[in-house]
Amino acid sequence: MTRIADYRHAPSVPRRVLPRPELSDREIEVLIAWLGADSKDDAASGLFISASTVSTHLSRIRAKYAAVGRAAPTKTHLFARALQDGYTTLDEW
Repeated sequence: MTRIADYRHAPSVPRRVLPRPELSDREIEVLIAWLGADSKDDAASGLFISASTVSTHLSRIRAKYAAVGRAAPTKTHLFARALQDGYTTLDEW
């Protein structure tokens, strides 16, 4: 039987470097605002832009992730990508 303690001292496995798309500062700002909001309308009002503009930014962000082979079709996927790429941390949530 394997126990959690068995993994604590296991040799570290080199992490695979994931291709990271180049998101603009504004795209990151919109992404983080949307991840923390209940809706695109809520994110938009906090950023003083329209919900349509939020959607446009999210479409571009998703396209950039797809272009590097890391599709992010859902909000959960985008949250995972933001964590993986260092745009946010679990401590911030």
